[in-house]
Amino acid sequence: MFAAAILTELTWMLGVYAWLLFFAMALNARTRVASRDAALDAAFPSALNSGFLRIYDGTQPTNADTALGAQVLLAELTLNATAFAAASSGSKAANAITDDSSANATGTATWGSIVTSGGTRYMDFEVGTSGANLNLNSVSIVAGARVSVSSFTITQAVQ
Repeated sequence: MFAAAILTELTWMLGVYAWLLFFAMALNARTRVASRDAALDAAFPSALNSGFLRIYDGTQPTNADTALGAQVLLAELTLNATAFAAASSGSKAANAITDDSSANATGTATWGSIVTSGGTRYMDFEVGTSGANLNLNSVSIVAGARVSVSSFTITQAVQ
């Protein structure tokens, strides 16, 4: 009986150790580039073709499913008829984005959204002048001014 209790305790301890080892390994997981490319291609489908890149002021919503509140649409740029090229090396680049030749409103750009041609928000992101998901020369947008985005690339993290 005593030996069985020790064996049970040892088995339990080994199980916990294996779980901890797996948990520690999971924190350092790395995915294949092909897997990241496939995920990006699936996540950004043709539904975004001829969609929009919208830039807003105010607080970024919790996610793209959250309804807009008092945020103001500052600019709306048109995505290409084929919005994104096929993913490569874990990144997916937007094809040419048409400028907004006349910004909708004056304000400070704080966040943006990729939107389908039907107007459904698909992905929201932070806007800034450096270190943001979308970096602009200036976050000050003036109604009637041209707004352009020279490139927009989405990168799937290695982990």
